[in-house]
Amino acid sequence: MFQHTHPYKPFFPEGATKLIVGTLPPPRFTTGELKKGDVDFCYGSISGLLWPVLDRIFDLNLKYETTKEAVDQRKRFLASRGIGVCDIVHSCRREKIDASDLGMQDIQLRDVVSYLHQYPKIKTLLFTGGNSKNGPEYFFRKHLKNYQLPLELVSNDIPRIHQFTLPSKLSSRAESRGNLNRIIKTVSLTAPSGAANRSIGSLQRYKDLKKQNPKFTTVDFRVLQYGQYF
Repeated sequence: MFQHTHPYKPFFPEGATKLIVGTLPPPRFTTGELKKGDVDFCYGSISGLLWPVLDRIFDLNLKYETTKEAVDQRKRFLASRGIGVCDIVHSCRREKIDASDLGMQDIQLRDVVSYLHQYPKIKTLLFTGGNSKNGPEYFFRKHLKNYQLPLELVSNDIPRIHQFTLPSKLSSRAESRGNLNRIIKTVSLTAPSGAANRSIGSLQRYKDLKKQNPKFTTVDFRVLQYGQYF
């Protein structure tokens, strides 16, 4: 069995108001055997689409290479927008060494709720995927159950939006001076992976846009979607 451990600590820029939540980078990021074009940072896979999509939205002129400058570019962008990254899976075990979410076993989750208490300005979680088994929303639902916190549906359109109320950890005396709980919104974005392209292709919204512009692509679809929330 391969022990697949997340190679990166959560990234929290000062004053973060949003948090990207995924699962795990591919196993090669754990072993350090990166491919040409990989960036040694969260979502750095050369085949991943998160950074190319954000690159288009914000005209970042990012480098796609295994260098410190490529990492620093991404950290500067996240800090400038008040966006943190805290994938929910700390580690898992795999029989087959691949990046499949369904292949994860003996999964250990990060305590995202604890981080939310540490960073009180965070109001939005951006899931890089939905509620399919072993996706980020799926794991976060399980995580909230440990705290007996319900995830309430706000909008069932794509991307689906939920919210939950995070109780304050302050003393009862402090709580008596006002409602210190905070509502946190979650947005289940279309996954930034090639595997999600088929599901995008089945969406009526995508079909309509494709009909209007035959050159419209699944990446274009993500650019429109992500641009609303980043």
